[in-house]
Amino acid sequence: MSAVEISRFEKVLAFHAAPTLMGIKCGSLLSLSGEEFDLCALSRLLGSQLADRGLRIRLIPVGEKRKLIYVYNEELLKRKQNCMAVRQFLKKYGYSPTASAEQWLDRLCERLSEDGFPHEIGIFLDYPLEDIKGFIENCGQHCKLCGVWKVYGDVERARRIFAKYYRCRTELCSQLEKGRRLAACVA
Repeated sequence: MSAVEISRFEKVLAFHAAPTLMGIKCGSLLSLSGEEFDLCALSRLLGSQLADRGLRIRLIPVGEKRKLIYVYNEELLKRKQNCMAVRQFLKKYGYSPTASAEQWLDRLCERLSEDGFPHEIGIFLDYPLEDIKGFIENCGQHCKLCGVWKVYGDVERARRIFAKYYRCRTELCSQLEKGRRLAACVA
């Protein structure tokens, strides 16, 4: 794989996962084509560079040519797991309250391979629980605000978070445009 391909992959990750890479969001998810990138090799390379910062990359196959790339902050995901309301909510979808973060991700991968879409994925993307529940209860309709996620609860809080995420993306992408490497820029 070439330096150009690595740089392109870093820029795509930065654009879609900046808040996670900068340590303010537990996880980010993007979908990429295996025809565009050597996803296995690039994920291994970047994963090893980011591991000492507690960041992980997990590939999730969703078709013959596409993969979901879940970038996550291990510590922030574990904090999510410690929330009793989150554990109770996910238990309804087959997630063991005593499972490890890796086991929760294994269950999420199973759910992604089933028919339908597992809307509890919002937990893994750091969406507020009230908004995830609101989305499920309202079948994605009647939200108060649509941004990074559909908001059913605290609109002002969501606006502040959306702005913070946008600033993260702008800053990280700017650093990469200046020639810095992703691993040198992340939290």
